[in-house]
Amino acid sequence: MAILFAFCCLGFSAVNDFVFKLYARKVRSRGMFVALIGAVWLLLLVWLPRDPETSLTATWVWGSISGLFSVAGNLLLIEAMGRQSAGVCSTIYRLNLVLVVAGAWLFLGEELTGTQLAGVVLALAAILAFLPKRNGVHLEKLGFRLVVLAAVLRAGMGLAYRYGFLHGADRNGVIVINSLFWIAGGLLYARWREGRLRLPDRKLLFYGTVSGLLVVGIVFCMAAALQYGEAGIVLPIAQMSFLGTYLLGMVFLKEPLTRRGMLALAAGIAGVVLLSGAR
Repeated sequence: MAILFAFCCLGFSAVNDFVFKLYARKVRSRGMFVALIGAVWLLLLVWLPRDPETSLTATWVWGSISGLFSVAGNLLLIEAMGRQSAGVCSTIYRLNLVLVVAGAWLFLGEELTGTQLAGVVLALAAILAFLPKRNGVHLEKLGFRLVVLAAVLRAGMGLAYRYGFLHGADRNGVIVINSLFWIAGGLLYARWREGRLRLPDRKLLFYGTVSGLLVVGIVFCMAAALQYGEAGIVLPIAQMSFLGTYLLGMVFLKEPLTRRGMLALAAGIAGVVLLSGAR
């Protein structure tokens, strides 16, 4: 069951990363976009039942911690998408599994095998292959740094999910709390970082609603996968979504596939296969 949820998360993530790129191509409010996604998310999932045997305190604590990681990571991903290609951003962001596997070993007591270590090395090689050249465009360098930081935060969210579920947090409660952080975080970002709070126009409503529906699928499937399976296995499978995003960027946005990009993708795929198929 955990593997099935992980593959569903993969599909939703691939399309949603591409929607992020479409939205970020023009100067639009990132904060209001994230807040609208959070609102759609809350409306759709607030009705989910709660498990009476779970801990309310653990649910709020780990829902808040994971929510903070989630909204910060996705805001940085959207900002990076405005400066780098969808394929590069998605690949680096989804290869946060390097930190997930290491964190699951260090903090959750999960096994780290030699095969997984080889997968970690290949995933790191994939990220380094995308490292901008010294004489590269400044915006691309900034986009690379932003998406690397976003990946670190994304790993923190996944580990917080797993740790929370192991310590009595309610799955449905955690993801609903996450949506509140997206609403609040998006509004704060729009007000203090972008300097404006505006009613959403037609484009924002469209992109925000579509992405909100996709994010609901992502968080629900990820939470379910982490509840029933180990973080070191289910999260690497879900992160394979960068392949779909890379393909969408090439087909619809004419993003190039360079030799370095091909090597990075090959290393990333091999790394994910080793990490997810190690047991």
